[in-house]
Amino acid sequence: MSAHCQVTGRKPGFGKSVSHSHVRTSRRWDPNIQKKTYFVPSLGRRVTLTLSAKGIKTIDRDGIDAVVAKLVARGEKL
Repeated sequence: MSAHCQVTGRKPGFGKSVSHSHVRTSRRWDPNIQKKTYFVPSLGRRVTLTLSAKGIKTIDRDGIDAVVAKLVARGEKL
């Protein structure tokens, strides 16, 4: 599963870990990605989305129909 939110577009951040001796090693900060299934009344079926925690809150606030309409307008496959 890719660490990418379909609603907010959040992706991993990249940087360096710095140890006590100041040795730098690469690391990444992954977003909190969840797979969620919603029933979309306008489509008449269930849709599985890959979402960050903020994306789930966006759906709770705006409604699944509005979010799915934006995704379809953007050209994302559901």
